[in-house]
Amino acid sequence: MMRANREYWRSIVQVFVTALTLLGAISAPAFAADGVPGPNPRALLVLGDSLSAGYGMAANQAWPALLEVQLRERDPGFRVVNASISGETTAGGLARIDSALARHRPAIVVIELGSNDALRGLPLELARENLATMAQRARESGAKVLIVGMEMPPNFGLAFTDAFRAMFAEVASEQQAELLPFLLAPIASDRANFLDDNLHPTPDTQPVIRDHVLSVLGPMIDALPEG
Repeated sequence: MMRANREYWRSIVQVFVTALTLLGAISAPAFAADGVPGPNPRALLVLGDSLSAGYGMAANQAWPALLEVQLRERDPGFRVVNASISGETTAGGLARIDSALARHRPAIVVIELGSNDALRGLPLELARENLATMAQRARESGAKVLIVGMEMPPNFGLAFTDAFRAMFAEVASEQQAELLPFLLAPIASDRANFLDDNLHPTPDTQPVIRDHVLSVLGPMIDALPEG
């Protein structure tokens, strides 16, 4: 009788252990071959400057926040991490990207940087190198990359504005990243779309900017594996 009881409880324990093991396998994050956790297919990182940080408005009015709202209508677990900082340069983004990748494990990284380099007169060669390095590190983490380009005013001179525009396309091509050539393309021609500084878009333009970004970002999101 005692032996039968021992066998009964042993079988109960074995079932319990097996259930815990299966539960752990289901809930554990995906791991790459080197044992490092792989990207979270429901996480997207935006690394940008004031144009993405939402300068002059509440954080929930900026286009990345509106993007998250829209994506969560389809998948409540989707996260858009807006790591943008007003005044950020490509050097600043490069200094922060490794920690952001490790912390958030994004499946997609949107890089919207470079304008402040140009406005401060920093060398375009250095900005280009920083953008390329950021894209490379994001790809090495397993993420897909979207490079978001900008335009400089014509008073900077034709040679400079052409080189600045080409920088984003060159980096995207070399790093096998997607490209949105000009973040503000749908609103740039109307002065009423900008704040008094003539640089930053108004809150009312943010849904338009979000939809413009989604024109390239949407297919990237659709191609993500199931979370």
